[in-house]
Amino acid sequence: MKKINILVITIFAFALITAGCGKSDKVVLTGEKKETASIQEGNKIYRLDTATSKVEWLGKKVTGQHNGTIEFKNGEFGVDGDNVTAGKFEIDMNTIVDLDLTDEAMNKKLVDHLKSDDFFSVEQFPLSTFEITKVEPLNNATKPDFNHSITGNITIRDVTKSISFPANVKIEDDVLNANADFDIDRTEFGLKFLSGKFFKDIGDKMIYDNFNLKISIIAKP
Repeated sequence: MKKINILVITIFAFALITAGCGKSDKVVLTGEKKETASIQEGNKIYRLDTATSKVEWLGKKVTGQHNGTIEFKNGEFGVDGDNVTAGKFEIDMNTIVDLDLTDEAMNKKLVDHLKSDDFFSVEQFPLSTFEITKVEPLNNATKPDFNHSITGNITIRDVTKSISFPANVKIEDDVLNANADFDIDRTEFGLKFLSGKFFKDIGDKMIYDNFNLKISIIAKP
């Protein structure tokens, strides 16, 4: 199997909510899921440090926005020399947190709504996943902070899509660092609540389809 140069997570993930529009890149949905790269015998395995790795989300609606975090459950990379050859990760959808609402009751109401069937159906789908399929060098003057394009299969609410997004990945002193910042369209995964595509004449109740994810990964052998 062709080696994948360096990699980064994504993910997923997801995280959350409503949806967000930002200045970052929108993830490219490329259609049906693709064959993933497996961690082979002889690979050095780098395991995700779940205590220091994080996913930050930002979702926007007509009248405002919300932001928060969500946690990785686990993850690992297969590394051959300085090259990452594979990767698979899980996000615990039960760890959705909102950081901007200081009123405890309102905060709980929002988080419960995000976990409901209107959004992530966490009781039925407690995990979201991401599996690497390809990593390509990225040399783009408009994206100097990113050195690779990452492609992989992302699964949210049991819907799997192949996605691609820019990322920055490096391995130094036996520590793998990966970062990404991109937008993703929630409606591609069945999260249609108050989307302008599916709900007409909803005025300022509309929630934008895109939400933003900032991914920060640390993995060690």
